[in-house]
Amino acid sequence: MNTQLEFHDKTALITGGAQGIGAAVARALAQQGARVALIDHQADKLETFAHALRTEGKQAIAIPLDLREGAAITAAVARTEQELGPIDLLVNVAGILRSGGALELGDADWEDSFAINTTAIFRMCRAVARGMVERKQGAIVTVGSNAARTPRLGMAAYAASKAATAHYMRCLALELAPHGIRCNTVSPGSTDTAMQRAFASTPEQIQSVLNGSLERYRLGIPLGRIATPEDIAEAVCFLASERARHITMHDLCVDGGATLGG
Repeated sequence: MNTQLEFHDKTALITGGAQGIGAAVARALAQQGARVALIDHQADKLETFAHALRTEGKQAIAIPLDLREGAAITAAVARTEQELGPIDLLVNVAGILRSGGALELGDADWEDSFAINTTAIFRMCRAVARGMVERKQGAIVTVGSNAARTPRLGMAAYAASKAATAHYMRCLALELAPHGIRCNTVSPGSTDTAMQRAFASTPEQIQSVLNGSLERYRLGIPLGRIATPEDIAEAVCFLASERARHITMHDLCVDGGATLGG
């Protein structure tokens, strides 16, 4: 197989496609032949990236929307299939992090975390998978977090929403398996994105992430580096590809060993 074109003639829908991991996934899929629909709330940045892909000869459309709006999700799926064809691959990347102690988090922080990190994924999967069931094929990959399996101080809402989504993906995979549809999760650790840089931007802060912190009950990263968005995109592309045709319900942790395989 020519893996450079392993997504030839496939249509992929990617949320969080304006930057970071979402943009890296979109670029990787497009470079391997996929037509890509990009969803994000950052309209200008999204269109700029989609335009850049088109100038490289890729098929890409930008669909700016607020993932908290269920009707907008349904409309985005319909537009994608109208302009690019039936969706073969769905990659849920969009997510938010509202940090703070469990007793200090406001209702809005909790509700927004679940709205984007969990409910939007449920709605997107439902809207896309209905068509996949009719066609008896498809693959869904959701980007979660290693915080879903390991407690983190100050990240209760984020970790809980990611844990809920990880188990939803397993249940979805079980239901869709008889229809030939695979559903998997990729769980990154510290990755060089805007979200990560909000916590660690200086060399000293980055080194503390690599070293870990006894005071915060946080292990370091045995491989000694923070992941790049492309590291995560490689894992996503593998699980979305025919190379992983017998893998479903899996949660692939890509964190340099930070959770010790837990």
